[in-house]
Order: sequence, then C-alpha cells, then structure tokens
Amino acid sequence: MPMIVGVVAGVAVAAIAVLIGLFKLMWRVAEPNEALVISGSNHKTEGLEAGMGFRIVTGRGTLVLPGVQAVRKMSLDLNETELHVDCVTHQGIPLKVRGVVIFKVGDDFVSIANAARRFLDQQKLMSERVHNVFAGHLRSIVGGLTVEDMIRDREKLTGQTRAACGTEMEKLGLIVDSLQIHEIEDPTGYMQNLAMPHAAAVQRDARIAQAEANRLATEAEQQAYARMAQATRDSEILQAGYQAERDKAGAKARQAGPLADAAARQEVVVQETRIAELEANRREQQLQADVRKPADAKAYEKRTLAEAERDARISAAEAKAKETELAAAAEATRVKTAAMAEAEATKARGTAMAASTRATGEAEAASAQAKGLAEAAAARAKGLAEAEAIKARAAALAENQEAVVAQQLAENWPEIVRAGASAFGNADNMVILNGADGMADMFAKALTMGGTGLGLARQLLASMNQNGQSVNGASLNGVASPPSQKVPVQKVPVQE
Repeated sequence: MPMIVGVVAGVAVAAIAVLIGLFKLMWRVAEPNEALVISGSNHKTEGLEAGMGFRIVTGRGTLVLPGVQAVRKMSLDLNETELHVDCVTHQGIPLKVRGVVIFKVGDDFVSIANAARRFLDQQKLMSERVHNVFAGHLRSIVGGLTVEDMIRDREKLTGQTRAACGTEMEKLGLIVDSLQIHEIEDPTGYMQNLAMPHAAAVQRDARIAQAEANRLATEAEQQAYARMAQATRDSEILQAGYQAERDKAGAKARQAGPLADAAARQEVVVQETRIAELEANRREQQLQADVRKPADAKAYEKRTLAEAERDARISAAEAKAKETELAAAAEATRVKTAAMAEAEATKARGTAMAASTRATGEAEAASAQAKGLAEAAAARAKGLAEAEAIKARAAALAENQEAVVAQQLAENWPEIVRAGASAFGNADNMVILNGADGMADMFAKALTMGGTGLGLARQLLASMNQNGQSVNGASLNGVASPPSQKVPVQKVPVQE
C-alpha cells in the first residue's frame, strides 16, 4: 500500500513537472524594448486589418503553441545612422553634409506591423535603408537652397528634411527621434571666401580699436607730461617769488637808515607847509570879511532891482500880447462861425435843389416809362387781337369755306354790285325792252357778273388756305386787291 501511494505521488510530481515544462515552453513574455510577432494562425489585432496571419504582443506575456505558431522578436530600441551626403546647392556649389539620424520602430501596432513586414529578418540593415532615404531627400532639399540659407538657418534645413522623410518613414514603421546636421564641408572654399569680408571687417575694426587705444594712451601720456611741466613751472615761479621777496626784504633792511632820515626831513617840510597854508587862509578870511562881502551885498542889491524892473516890463508885454491874442481869437471865431453858417446854408440849398431835380427827373422817367409800357401793351393787345382774328378766319376757312366766302361776299356785296354795274357806267342811254322782263334780264346779267366774282373769290380763298398765308383787307396771296371804285349811278330813262 505505501508503495502504491509513492508511485502515485511520483507520477503526480512528474506530471506537474511536465506541465510546468510545457507551460514554460509555450509561454512567451515581451520585454519593454521589444515586440513579439506571432504567426501561424489567423488573428485580429486592434488597429490592423483582419486576417493578417500574425499578431503583435508588447509589454505582456502570451501562450504560443509550439509547432503550430512561430514567435519572433522585433526590437524597439533606438537606432542611429550616420549621414555622409554629397550635395549640390542651388548655386551649383558642391557641399558635404555630415549629420546623424536617431530613429526607432514606432510603439503602435501599425508601425510595428509595417516594420515587421520590412525588417523582421533584416533589422541590421535598417540603418542603411534609413540612410538612403534621408540622403535622397537631403540632396533634393539642399539643391533648392543657397549656401547662405544653410549657414544662417540650419534649422530650416533640418525641418524640411524631417518633413520630407516623414511619410516614407511612416510607411516603414519608423519614427525619427532626432535629426542633427553636425557639419557642412565646403571643398571649394566658398564659405571661407564668403567669410573673408566679415573677417576683414573684424580685423579692420580691431585695428581701428587698437589705433584708437594707442591714440588715447598717447594723449594721456602727453597730458601727463604737460601736467609735469606745468608743475615744474609753478614750482620754479614760486621759488623765484620767494627769492624776490627775500631780496626785497634785504634791500629794505639796507635802506632803513636813509629812509628814516628822509622821512624826518619830509615831516618837517610838511609841518612848515601846513603853517604857511594856515597863514594864507587867515589872510583870505580877513579879505572876505573886509572887502568881498560888502561888494557882493551891493552887487546883489543892484541885480535884484534890475531883475524886478525887467520882470515888470515882461509882465506888461505879456499882458498886452495876451489881450491882442484874445481879441484876434474872438474875431477868428466870429468869422469862422459866419463862414460855417453860410456853408451850411449853401449846402442845404444845394441839397434841396438836388432833391427837387432828382424827384422831377424820377417823376418824368416814371411817366415816360408808364407811357411806353401802356403804348407797348396797347400795341401788343392790338397785334394779339389781329392775330386772333386772322387765326379765327383761317380756322373758319379751313372748317367751312363756303360760309366764310358767303360772309365775305355779304360784307362786300355793295362793292361787288358796284363793280358789276361799272360795265354800264359809260352808257349815256340804255334802252330796256320788254318792260319789266327786260329789267329783270338786265339784273340777271349783273348778278351773273357778280356770280363770276363770287367764283374768283372762292378760288382766291382756297389758294390762301392752301398756302397758309394771312387774308387781310389789303392783300390776298401777295396780290393787292383793287381799290373799290365808286360807280356813278345815273338815272337811265326807261322806255317801255
């Protein structure tokens, strides 16, 4: 019995060991810097197309069936590739660009899948592929830039290169962490020549600054020398002044005795002179009191009397002149007043005459203007009336010619009959036969002549209507109407 238990325990332990071994063989764990690509079965991974035939595991463990599924690792570490690209700028200048690209496989499943399809078995060739991609784009971008642009704005070159390679790197499943342009080599020396003017300017400024410093130092030295010379001069002047004062003091000391004697003699002379002056002043005062003051008093008296008499004469003359002046002023005022009064009167008379003349002229002008306006209005009214009458006759003629002709004939019938009877005016005797019938026949002929005149009048009126000319008693179509002739009526004896 104990043997059976031991066998069972051994089998259980062996089974457990086998299970643990199988689990270890089937369990795969992805490290933080790698991704597991498991193929051999159809799996669907989030973000990827269905039915890819592989799945991706990152940061965790998963079971893998040995013999059924294959597990391979995709590194997510950083990679680096050196750039050594020969380029030609927009100016045709050849350059060598040196830089470095730091890249890695993206952390998302899409990037890992793209990188796995392209580099899973060729991860060591990844740097070379990236170098080729960046070299091509870098040559293209440098070809559109100048050397000055590349020197002044290297970030622009870096940014354009990263932007141009971004799409292709995304297709490869790679992301660029850093792109640095380390060096731009110039085999032709263009950049060196480009820098020479600036270097020369810097050297020039340095030489100018050095010369300016030397000038300032020289000026400072000269000023220091000048101050030293001035100090020496001042010292010598002071020493000479002190020596002169010492010499002067010695000379004074040597002349003290003679000067004292001369001063004593001078004092004696001064005292004697003062005594003489006092004596002269005393005699002058005596003369003033005895002679000059009495003479001055007499002269003052005479001068005062003469001035009083002169002032009296001047006052009298001034009074006489003032009186004469006042009289002349009064006379001038009177004459001026009279002249002003006469001028005012003359001016008033002239103003009145001018006003009267102007009023008379204005009245006559107004009268003439009113008369002219009245005559013009009368002429205008007469002309308008005649025009209206002509217009009315023309309108009536246009509307009813027969009525107008009849009216005209009725108005001028006596003249028409008189004109018809003028044919018998030269007959001395007329014999009328058949009595009343002969008389009627004669009147019928006269009326026939009047009817002929009526036809002529109608023709004239019709032609006037057609030509649109005015009909007046004096003219008709420009032909003057014959003046009416008075036919002498004679008594003709009638014989029956």
